[in-house]
Amino acid sequence: MQSTHSAVQFIFEHPKISQIWFKDPYLAQLSVENEFELEKLIAKLEKSKIKYSVFREPDLDNQITAIAIEPSEKTRRLVSHLPLMLKEFRIKKEESYA
Repeated sequence: MQSTHSAVQFIFEHPKISQIWFKDPYLAQLSVENEFELEKLIAKLEKSKIKYSVFREPDLDNQITAIAIEPSEKTRRLVSHLPLMLKEFRIKKEESYA
């Protein structure tokens, strides 16, 4: 999964933050619709001075497919509107049982 790649990259690019992140018992994987939405989120992270790491998929012309973001209250507020990753599949599955 690309999210795993971005998390590992974050560990190497931001080792001090990663030590704090490792001790935090929470990890959220969220979704955006496409690369453009990831780019918009990256712009907001840069404006807010929030650290992040980008994973580019070599098999997709190096498109951005995932980012990992430092944990903080600012981060939580910035991404609070994003749905949990794969939630759309869970909803479809629940609807099929109806």
